[in-house]
Amino acid sequence: MTESRALVIGVAGYQRFPALPAAVRNDVRDVRDAIVDGGYAPSEVTLLVDEEATRGSILAALDHMAAGPALIYFSGHGAADHLLLAGSDPRRLSRTAIAADEFATAVRSIPATNVLVVLDCCHAGAIGRLPAAFYTRLASGRAVMASSRADELSHVLPGRPNSLFTEHLLAGLRGAAPSDDGQIRIFDLFEYVQPRVTRDHPGQHPVFEARLEENFPVARPTAATAAPRDDEGFRYDAYVSYADRTPDAGWVWEVLVPRLERAGLRVAVSGDSGDPGVPHIVNAERGIRTAKRTLLVLSRAYLTDHEADFENVLAQSLGVQEGSYRLLPVLIEPIDNVPVRLDQLTTLNLADPSRAPRDFDRLVQALRSPLPRRT
Repeated sequence: MTESRALVIGVAGYQRFPALPAAVRNDVRDVRDAIVDGGYAPSEVTLLVDEEATRGSILAALDHMAAGPALIYFSGHGAADHLLLAGSDPRRLSRTAIAADEFATAVRSIPATNVLVVLDCCHAGAIGRLPAAFYTRLASGRAVMASSRADELSHVLPGRPNSLFTEHLLAGLRGAAPSDDGQIRIFDLFEYVQPRVTRDHPGQHPVFEARLEENFPVARPTAATAAPRDDEGFRYDAYVSYADRTPDAGWVWEVLVPRLERAGLRVAVSGDSGDPGVPHIVNAERGIRTAKRTLLVLSRAYLTDHEADFENVLAQSLGVQEGSYRLLPVLIEPIDNVPVRLDQLTTLNLADPSRAPRDFDRLVQALRSPLPRRT
């Protein structure tokens, strides 16, 4: 995704139109995170939320988008052939909103070979009406993916943190969409999103219009970031840090991981959750940052393993920075000389047959619970 640019816009707090659900703000931040994880440089992603998303700021951001693949995402009200902004006035739309043809002209002027516009437009709480001009003035290399037909509603399902369309869009961008080469391409993304949206709500049909010469890539998710985030923002409940040698490896793969997965927990394992060919230190950092807890499998071999030492130091340092307790140690054999920084942590004893069943249950409960915070 070299030289890719993105503009991510979300408006929920309207002054003269009905406010939209909190899911809109979740949508824009989650889309930003997903495309950064998918290869966009953070410095090349512009995020405009609520009052920041003015007519001037949006048009200026479009005007400054450079050559290279580009993605533009908008979530908010769409009505009367306009994108409605926080300060839009129904009596002065030409000066307080962005007309469909004006937006289409700005998109057409971007000096990029391929541009994807994604619209999750809502009206009256969760109602979407998409301006026809977005579809009728497409230039070559431009595509529009929209949440619903012009005469349909776009829904936020009860209890969901994201709108229905963006929920499936995020999953596709994070790796659920099919791919032969590890890159999520535009046609494959829509083919993933459309049937799932309509399956979850039969009255909503995403729309795709394009003038393209290639099935260009939209994202390239890494193995450590392909899973969707939970309500706390984590992709995994546990990152397992262990010594990859006998007997520790056998216990991790034959006992620990199957038991955690049977409990419905999302598990990433050191050395197995990263991208092949990428340095272990890079994959380990990605896995630790995207997991709620780092599970240390303590043994004599673990205490002499340099890679394992790096992992637990990184997780502990990250916890100090965040004001949280990231490390969760478990003991799989009796050991002495545990480093003081680890010995001070409450350790679950899975080596003692009389304690292991109870401590396994405590482990599962700890991984299901919110991340403990320092007070």
